[in-house]
Amino acid sequence: MSALIERTAGARHSIAIEAVDTAHLAAARRRLTAPQRRALDDGGFVANPGTFALINDATGKLVRVLAGVHAGDSLGALSGLPITLPEATYHLADESTITDPMQAALGWALGAYQFNRYRKAKRAPATLAVAANDLKKLQPLIDATAQVRDLVNTPTEDMGPQHLAAAIKQLGKTYKAKVREWVGDELLKANFPTLHAAGRASYREPRLIELSWGKASHPKLVVIGKGVCFDTGGLNIKTGDGMRWMKKDMGGAAHAIALAGLIMQAKLPVRLTLLVSAIENAVSGNSIRPGDIITTRSGITVEIDNTDAEGRLVLCDALTYGGEQKPDLMLNFATLTGAARVALGPDLPALFANNDALSTELMTASRAVNDPVWPMPLWQPYRKMLDSHVADLVNSAPSRHAGAITAALYLERFVPSEIPWMHLDTYAWNDADRPGRPRGGEAMGLRATFELLQQRYGH
Repeated sequence: MSALIERTAGARHSIAIEAVDTAHLAAARRRLTAPQRRALDDGGFVANPGTFALINDATGKLVRVLAGVHAGDSLGALSGLPITLPEATYHLADESTITDPMQAALGWALGAYQFNRYRKAKRAPATLAVAANDLKKLQPLIDATAQVRDLVNTPTEDMGPQHLAAAIKQLGKTYKAKVREWVGDELLKANFPTLHAAGRASYREPRLIELSWGKASHPKLVVIGKGVCFDTGGLNIKTGDGMRWMKKDMGGAAHAIALAGLIMQAKLPVRLTLLVSAIENAVSGNSIRPGDIITTRSGITVEIDNTDAEGRLVLCDALTYGGEQKPDLMLNFATLTGAARVALGPDLPALFANNDALSTELMTASRAVNDPVWPMPLWQPYRKMLDSHVADLVNSAPSRHAGAITAALYLERFVPSEIPWMHLDTYAWNDADRPGRPRGGEAMGLRATFELLQQRYGH
């Protein structure tokens, strides 16, 4: 059952939801009958955000809902209602104080999401009837967000490198895109040695999956995702607590796959290359070791300081390969560092860009669609923290200072300076249930980057 449906003649009997803040509660009360006002008072409804009141007619039939909101928060206004209101079809009343009804509808749909692959849903979500044009614009964003959440929520046994490849192949089939992959030792033959080294210890072979779509005459766009399907930390093995949720370490790949789908669905005039580096960072007799030195695709030599800093190893060959295509823009998503979470918390993806104008563009886009990201500096003096005395650089700085920045600086070494590039260090996860943001996998920065691409290429 879809969380949103088109509001047509067949939906005219849907129940009105009047979103109201404390400043407009008196006006909302005047639209009620005396018995309804008494019932409202008995329930103690004062229009606090996140609360609601059910309004019945004289026969006891539900005819209206008053929903307390913060007037400036359209996205969050209705997000807690789909799984708390009685199962029925609703619509947003014209008298509502929400400033952006389409954002409110998006919030409703995000709040209706449930991951039901391994158990039945406790209940079906309530449905919101919206204008046909709004539904047409929103459904791709809803589907893309659900795809990110589904991919991240799926445990590694059912979401290994081969499963990420299958998701990309399905995407290619849907949009008539070309897909190819390099698996296991094919990575060595094709000169992706760092990716191979990071994933060779798993019984499920590492792979690089490439999807190509669009006309050759259009601007070249490269989207890259970190697909570490499980991260034990390698020989620098994580603690139990640190390893518990590492099924989500392919969250960057999930974002990249979903963004590619949005691009192709919208038929943006770009020549798209999607690259997903898919591995498991496992422990076995052929695990990479601290102190090993790898010669990357670019020719830069990397000394392994910490095998738990595998994400940048997974990405650097893909960034080099993407740069060889001389794109108009290159961007990557990665659940790369805990340091980014220490700095910005779980809700804000860290944005690094080698182009100030590009960073500003994304910040503007993120505000327009209520999908926050936060800019962080590629502070060049910190490059020395990646110095190695036996190789060109180390994969992880020995100091814990500026961990998100040094990781981004490592990636930057593999991006030609003339290519505009963005790196989003995202958590891709909600630690607890919140309205519109159920516990588990989460899309963070997805709508913002798609908005930027629409602004940049859509016209």
